[in-house]
Amino acid sequence: MAKRDKFEMDDDFEIPETQLRASALMDEILSSPSAMEDPRMLRQLLMLRHQVEVDEKQLDEAQGVLSEYEEAYEKLTQPANRLGTYLGVADDEGNVLISVGDTEFVSKVDPKMQDPHLRVGTRVRVNEAYAVVGDMGPHTAGPIVKVSDVLEGDRLRVATDPQGQSGRIVQRGATLTDVGLKKGDEVRLEPSMRVALEHFEQTESQDYFLETVPEIPWIAIGGQDEAIRLIRDTIEGPLLHPEIYERFEKKPLKGILLFGPPGCGKTLIGKATAYNLTREYNKQTGKNMKEYFMYINGPKILNMWLGETERMVREIFSTAREKASTGHLVFIFIDEAESILRTRSSGRYLNISNTVVPQFSAEMDGLVKLENVVVLLTSNRPDYIDPAILRPERIDRKVKINRPDKRAAKDILGIYLHPTIPLDISALEANDCDKEKARKALVDGTLAYIFRREDETRFLEVFFRNGSSETLYWRDLLSGALLMSVVERAKDYAIKRAIESGNPDTGLTQEDLERAVKTEFKENEIFPKSDTQEDWLKLLDYEPENVVNVRPIRTDGGGGRGRRNVI
Repeated sequence: MAKRDKFEMDDDFEIPETQLRASALMDEILSSPSAMEDPRMLRQLLMLRHQVEVDEKQLDEAQGVLSEYEEAYEKLTQPANRLGTYLGVADDEGNVLISVGDTEFVSKVDPKMQDPHLRVGTRVRVNEAYAVVGDMGPHTAGPIVKVSDVLEGDRLRVATDPQGQSGRIVQRGATLTDVGLKKGDEVRLEPSMRVALEHFEQTESQDYFLETVPEIPWIAIGGQDEAIRLIRDTIEGPLLHPEIYERFEKKPLKGILLFGPPGCGKTLIGKATAYNLTREYNKQTGKNMKEYFMYINGPKILNMWLGETERMVREIFSTAREKASTGHLVFIFIDEAESILRTRSSGRYLNISNTVVPQFSAEMDGLVKLENVVVLLTSNRPDYIDPAILRPERIDRKVKINRPDKRAAKDILGIYLHPTIPLDISALEANDCDKEKARKALVDGTLAYIFRREDETRFLEVFFRNGSSETLYWRDLLSGALLMSVVERAKDYAIKRAIESGNPDTGLTQEDLERAVKTEFKENEIFPKSDTQEDWLKLLDYEPENVVNVRPIRTDGGGGRGRRNVI
């Protein structure tokens, strides 16, 4: 019989299954009497016991890493969750209504969710079965739109275009349930545009069009009685007596053009119109209507980017409609209107007026049904404005603001030389120390100095095609702005004299005013900087086709010799 290997087991020996760890078996062997009798074997068994312990530890670590890997792999291979918007409870069975993109679903809520209480408008995670498995909170982005109307049932009608012509109905989110929304406010929608999440109060002003209306009673405007009367007749009448206008089927006017030379009060009249008509309307009707004065500087809204000026025009009229619908008397005042409403060009190159004028015309036509919106345009060159703007039912009345005559100039000068202006003791003594008498004497003396027909006051010569000519004097070139500047210059002279002399009784004198007049005309600040004859003639209220030349006259003592020709 062949010798058996010392490690070979009998055929009838079976290794039983056991839950014992190898280290535990080694501990059992080491505790046997036979192991303790042989020191060499004991040492080997102890070394084996240590190695078994090391192997078991490494095995545990490997199993831990494998478990983490399997868990991560399982997460990475799971399908991604869709994101939806929670819209509310669907029924009494625990179902909820959600939207995923443009589609709505009636879904279940995973009972494993820690806080199943969802709020309308919040984002939710949706699994493959379209069940809600998580709450992501409300979205932080989304389009901002204006509220067109506040409806019942926590619903809002919002405008989706700048003109407010298109819109949609959305639901209030949970954060807006108790917010007092009103027409014109802005809200942020979640990306699917079904729920309003955030409220932005209505912006009351835009940096390019809103201006506070100062208190300017009609008496504060001198020399423009006819223009004021026409404005009051055409605007105030329909406001105060709508039933009479309705009986005659007379529509209220929507637009007025104020035109004329610069510095003659066009802008001042526009502001005074807003102030006075609102006050008169409230007085007659007992209402408390507020004026909303939109001062638009024409050149300021011109923009080189395509469509940007048109957008501003739409925004201006949209704001006017919103304010009118909330009980305001709205005045759209466009200064230097020829800059944005210039006659359209038929040339090959794109002119900004080719798109702005049609946009403005369309917006004007949209004001027909509104009774409390007035459009006021001003221009030094009305001939530059496109005829489509100036036609009836858009700009219905054209009011010329003339240069002041002597009576009007007296009114204007009296406004700026008001009773609180300090007068010099010499002026008072010459008028029996009566301050009001002295003030009127200064006004009369200044006007007499301006309205002289002498060589010193000759300013321009105009030569006509029929061979005749005309000499213009200071008096022919007056404006309210020039008279105001005269008074301001005279104040400067008096202030300087008071500082240098240390005399607290120093005030305005006749010499201060005359010196200011002479300086004002010498500087020629009221005239065009260019040599374009047409600009000069329109400034002087002459038709270009009747004139061949305009020649300024020297003011340095050279008599009537021409300084140079304008053309």
